[in-house]
Amino acid sequence: QVQLEESGGGLVQAGGSLRLSCAASGRNPNAYNMGWFRQVPGKERQFVASITWNGGNVYYADSVKGRFTISRDNAKNMVYLQMNSLKPDDTADYYCAAVFRLRDAGLATQFDYWGRGTQVTVSS
Repeated sequence: QVQLEESGGGLVQAGGSLRLSCAASGRNPNAYNMGWFRQVPGKERQFVASITWNGGNVYYADSVKGRFTISRDNAKNMVYLQMNSLKPDDTADYYCAAVFRLRDAGLATQFDYWGRGTQVTVSS
């Protein structure tokens, strides 16, 4: 019911910043709760941040709290992840995800729709 496409990844030095974007399309794309997850090869997908459909509530993993900011612009059908003070441990493929009924914001298995991902590499 919703299609997602991430963009904005790239190579950045430690301490730098990147802004990831997620474009949503399909039927009622702004009705979905949205999340950002990241994954490195051979590891489980890890929760990063999530935001409710109207932007009223946001949630962050402890590892990124204070450095990352999730936001959305429903007029543009966009979700963003502003990443500041990046660390080498932030290196991963970042995925945008959507779920209509949010049951657990921190579990990747609870999200129904996924983008293909965008790669973020943070050099030391």
